[in-house]
Amino acid sequence: MQMRPVKSEETAIGQVLAKFIAGDPSLFELISEDVDFRIDHYRDEADTSWQQATSREGLAEVIGRLGQDVFPKGTEALGIDSFALGDGWHLIRFNQKFFYGERQRDVTSLTYIVSHETDGLLDFFRETVTTIVEV
Repeated sequence: MQMRPVKSEETAIGQVLAKFIAGDPSLFELISEDVDFRIDHYRDEADTSWQQATSREGLAEVIGRLGQDVFPKGTEALGIDSFALGDGWHLIRFNQKFFYGERQRDVTSLTYIVSHETDGLLDFFRETVTTIVEV
């Protein structure tokens, strides 16, 4: 298997991220009913136990809470690099800037997302937040 760069907008995850950044709730139309979703933080004591879902409905609750607690002012993409891994799998390097509600600070954050899509719907999402840096 070889990674190859791909345009984000050509992938379900890229479209979901674009809609998330825009605050567009139609992003759920791109999510499988039985999505497997989780966000983890590398070497951070943040409680991420609530940042997981196994259904579209559960993901709507997670996204709602993310909007209130983490991204109350939204987020700005500083860079999105997408790589196709084959068989519907993608790796995304997502660099963003946002007002972090829980810390009440402007930050940048670099995350890596491994995702899978079937028939244009996102059905697997694992995000690892690697850095949160105050601006």
